[in-house]
Amino acid sequence: MKNVVHVKNINIGEGKPKVCVPITGATKKEISEELDLLQTIKVDLVEWRGDLFQEIENEISVKNMLQKINQEIPHLPLLFTFRTKGEGGGREVTLEKYKEINRFVIESKLVDLVDVELFRGKNLVKELVSFAHLHDQKVIISNHDFNQTPPRDEIIARLKLAADNGADIGKIAVMPRNDEDVLNLLSATSLVKELNHIPIVTMSMGADGLISRLSGEVFGSAITFASGKTASAPGQIEAEKLQTVLTIIHDSINKKK
Repeated sequence: MKNVVHVKNINIGEGKPKVCVPITGATKKEISEELDLLQTIKVDLVEWRGDLFQEIENEISVKNMLQKINQEIPHLPLLFTFRTKGEGGGREVTLEKYKEINRFVIESKLVDLVDVELFRGKNLVKELVSFAHLHDQKVIISNHDFNQTPPRDEIIARLKLAADNGADIGKIAVMPRNDEDVLNLLSATSLVKELNHIPIVTMSMGADGLISRLSGEVFGSAITFASGKTASAPGQIEAEKLQTVLTIIHDSINKKK
C-alpha cells in the first residue's frame, strides 16, 4: 500500500486525484492576474513555474513573488518548479544555477513542495532532496519526455528510480504517438501503484493522452494538472471541467464498494 503525502489541507495519494493549476506568468502583472483567477476556481494545489518568470535569477524578486503568492492563496499548498528547457521548460541553466535557484526557494520556507528533475544528476538530486527534507518540504522527482513514450518497463524503471532517490512523490509525463503509447503509460501506472510505496503522478500529454489526466483514481495517478489562465503543457483542460469529471469517476468508484 502506497503512502499518503500530507501537505497543508490535502492528502496526496488518497481519494480523487488532486487538481494542480500552474502559475505561468512571465511578469509580476501576469502572475497577479493568475492569482486573481485562482481565487475564483476550485483547485487543490498550485504550481509556480519559476522557469517562466523573467526575474527568476533575482533572489529579491523571487522572494517577493513567493510572499505574494502565499498572501493571495494561503490555504493552497504551493509547489515550486524550475523546468529546464530539455524537459519542456522555459529556459536552460547550468547545473550550478539550477541548484542555486532551488536551494534559495527551499531555504525561504515559502513553498510546501519542490520539483526536482530526475536526470539533473544523481548527486544533485539527492542533495536537493535532503535539503528540502531538512526544511520540512516534500519533493516531487519528475521526468518529462516531449518526444516519445518510453517502453512500459522504462516508465516503471524511472518511477522506481525516483523513489530510490528519496522522492516523496514520483512523476513522469510522456508524449504519445499512438493509442498504444497511452495504454502503455496507463498500464505502467497501474503496475507501479502496486509496487511503489510513494504516490505517483503520470500523464500522457496532448489530446491523445487526455484520458490519462482524467482516470488517475482508476489507474493510480495522484495528481492531475489543469489549466488556469494558460496551460503549462499540451493537453491540459480547464480546472472546473476537470473537477466535474473527477467527481463523476470518484462517485462511480465508491458505488462499487
